[in-house]
Amino acid sequence: MRMTRPPLRTAAAAVALPLALAATPAAAAGSGISVSTSGSTVSVTTTTCSRTNASGSWGTASLLNSSQANFAQGRQVALSGTTGLQSAAWQTVNPGTYTVVVICASGARSTAGTQSVIVSAASTPTISATASASPSRGVMGGIGGAVKDYGPLTLTAGSALVGAGVIATAWVLRRRAKPYRL
Repeated sequence: MRMTRPPLRTAAAAVALPLALAATPAAAAGSGISVSTSGSTVSVTTTTCSRTNASGSWGTASLLNSSQANFAQGRQVALSGTTGLQSAAWQTVNPGTYTVVVICASGARSTAGTQSVIVSAASTPTISATASASPSRGVMGGIGGAVKDYGPLTLTAGSALVGAGVIATAWVLRRRAKPYRL
């Protein structure tokens, strides 16, 4: 019986798939949470926690920055919601990379999930006024050269043309007003 070696692509895929799943935060934690950001607000939702009768709480969520090692060091918020969906949110979160951990209050305080999130700086438009941006002699509009400085000869010739146009218009309109002459 002849033994064949599996193709290299199949072997590479068999090794790469578990590594890719381990690198994905949601898959690595078996995450039952969903984390989102909007500006400087981070919010988390889950459907895995159930309310305890003793305390009446759903659980607690903690936001950990890169220098914090455990759940107790993070910014903690109590989960709120209904049987179908629980949520928590943190306001005014500085830009950076954070880890969100949700621990349910039911039973032995099981972890609902862990997920990393990146909060980016809010982009705000900046308005700056510069003196060099304003035109020094008006706006150049029209067919061009609207603010060019012309000499007296050019202004005299232009005035003569405008005057000739006014006289010609008046003459044509006056001729039209008279009845035809035979």
